[in-house]
Amino acid sequence: MSLRVGKIIGVEIKLHYTWFVIFTLVTWTLAQGYMPRQYPGLSPALYWVIGATAAVILFASVLFHELCHSYVAKRQGLSVPAITLFLFGGVSQIAEEPPNPDFEFKMALVGPLSSFGLAALLGVAWYGALGLNLKPELVAPLQYGALINVLLGVFNLIPAFPLDGGRLLRAKVWKWKDDLVAATRLSVKVSEGFAYALMFTGFLVILFGAWIGGLWLIFIGWFLRNGAEASLRQTIIGQALSDVVVGNVMTPQVVAVEPHLTVEKVVEEYFYRYKHGGFPVVQGGRFEGMVTVHDVRKFPKESWRGLSVRDIMTPAERIISVKPDEPAVEAMIKLSRHDVGRLPVLKEGRIVGIITRSDLMKVIKTRTALRL
Repeated sequence: MSLRVGKIIGVEIKLHYTWFVIFTLVTWTLAQGYMPRQYPGLSPALYWVIGATAAVILFASVLFHELCHSYVAKRQGLSVPAITLFLFGGVSQIAEEPPNPDFEFKMALVGPLSSFGLAALLGVAWYGALGLNLKPELVAPLQYGALINVLLGVFNLIPAFPLDGGRLLRAKVWKWKDDLVAATRLSVKVSEGFAYALMFTGFLVILFGAWIGGLWLIFIGWFLRNGAEASLRQTIIGQALSDVVVGNVMTPQVVAVEPHLTVEKVVEEYFYRYKHGGFPVVQGGRFEGMVTVHDVRKFPKESWRGLSVRDIMTPAERIISVKPDEPAVEAMIKLSRHDVGRLPVLKEGRIVGIITRSDLMKVIKTRTALRL
């Protein structure tokens, strides 16, 4: 559940629904706590303006941090579909693993360096604003921006995967062991240690009465643990499918239906017989679209005899497809991104196979077992 807000350097920028929660919480915390302590004597309304401005600087800084990662990745030719800002900051959705440990190190290091560089720029601006005796509503956000970017840079250097520090650690271990999966497993173990330490500290902080700070530590620890485990799964999948193309995995024997068939006949002779959730629609060898159980259920049963497949199918131009020479990992990404169970495999407008989640999972399971 994300709101698309635009594109920068070809990367789609999204706001997850949790971003609105954390933006409000950060603004409230700054307006009611931090800013009144740093700049006493201002009006409540002005504190809210300063808090909102500082919150914008915070998330703009996170976005800049992620854009720097994305820029370096795209320069290497890696696909970066989107950056999503959410509860715990932001994440670049880089579709592939780095090609080698040296590039992984470079791509990870640019994140903290970008934060420290932005901190220096905001620090100079803050110092200049003080020298010019500008109003607090200009000075305070600049001071906060400089401070928060230093903290972002330091926090991301913690050797906990998938933070930048964890990726730096993985790059070093990867270069040492020449094994990406083994390096990821070790980095994940270190990350889990940090995560559990943070959560334990959070519980102690709550026991001493600072329950908001304690909850934040618990949430951050939980995020690190889950993020590390998800990254490990992604790495294992990527490695298992690294040299596999769709044509090696797809099911070439395709059961197709013709567009002139009635829905009633398709249900009785195809859906009931083959137990598939959907079928490609083909006429004269050309792929026309897909018809699924979901398409059929849109219409009452008594109308099935009078409707043709063409009347209810999803046309080819709206179908997500793959080519037989595409990497299998790209098919996995498309299945996940569009939340579908199967993809038609097309070559020059003709269907040559079907690839499903189960096809890919069988390959991943087999290849992972053989490598262990």
